[in-house]
Amino acid sequence: MKKSIPFMIFRGGSSKGVYLKRSDLPLDEKERNEVILKIMEGTLEGDPRQIDGLGGANSLTSKVAIVSPSEVPDCDLDYYFLQVVVGEGRVSTTQTCGNILAGVLPFAIESGMLKANSPTTIAKINILNTGGICECIVQTPENQVKYVGNSKIDGVVGTAAPIICNYLETVGSTCGALLPTGNSIDNIEGINATCIDNGMPLVLMLASDFGIIGNESKENLESNLELKKKIEMIRISAGQKMNLGDVTKQTIPKMCLVSHARNGGTINTRMFIPHVVHQAIGVLAAVSVATACLIGGTVCHTFFEKSKEKSKKNYKDLSIEHPSGEFTVRLDYETNELETKILKSGVIRTAKFIAEGKTYIY
Repeated sequence: MKKSIPFMIFRGGSSKGVYLKRSDLPLDEKERNEVILKIMEGTLEGDPRQIDGLGGANSLTSKVAIVSPSEVPDCDLDYYFLQVVVGEGRVSTTQTCGNILAGVLPFAIESGMLKANSPTTIAKINILNTGGICECIVQTPENQVKYVGNSKIDGVVGTAAPIICNYLETVGSTCGALLPTGNSIDNIEGINATCIDNGMPLVLMLASDFGIIGNESKENLESNLELKKKIEMIRISAGQKMNLGDVTKQTIPKMCLVSHARNGGTINTRMFIPHVVHQAIGVLAAVSVATACLIGGTVCHTFFEKSKEKSKKNYKDLSIEHPSGEFTVRLDYETNELETKILKSGVIRTAKFIAEGKTYIY
């Protein structure tokens, strides 16, 4: 017996995902996750090739967005993110994805869930996995989503129309605090690290503390088994300190090696997500890195102090370099003698409507 489920595929930022309506899925969590695995991998047993499913055999293309009208006052849409752990026959819901979020409002409009305005449509999206709200602004001339434009995002081929994403209330959304250990630096397994959560839990470490420069290629870092083993030891220890418990089978916290910027940015990064190296950097990961740059005493703050950013405004644009280029984050903040308070984190993303149809599960 087979069952059909309607879907759309969008490229959101530097990721690609399958977008589904919540009303088309089982309410029971176990049944829903089984349906997601059958859609993405075609089996419950795990297939890294994902031949029988819609996944792309890569963590950046094995993502799912479940969208529905919001049940929260003052929000328009609810967004629930699922990461299919490639080949392991399981999904993770402990994190969210800012790249896939960029396609949520276009999906809601294209699917008839939300009516578009002209020339732009603004919606507040409730992020169910971690909490927090994102205000998204999409270009919709003549009440149609515009995908073609001149905005360029490093790590994405070509250009597209900009989608503005302003993240609200993301501080400590998963770990309960911006600095979940209570410290700007902790020594974990002999390495100084900053544990931070402004929408994505990260462990930030100096690349030089691992005997590397920090501008190594994705392939070089992934082939360094000793490095990966050490980073995983730190990740498991950090998980306990960050109120995440046993993270052995979780996809958070993400691990990030930082170093001096090479191309005029604020800081350079190499992101482990958590066991492979990101070709670029995730949206909320970039937000968390940028936030760490502003906070005194973190492993990132020195790079910020040495950058050319001398503005006295109540916002700063920070350029986060990554293997494919750079990612600019605008942070609106207040600061006093005791703390730096992040009010809003703004980024520009793009999205592309790739396909729609019905997928069949058996």
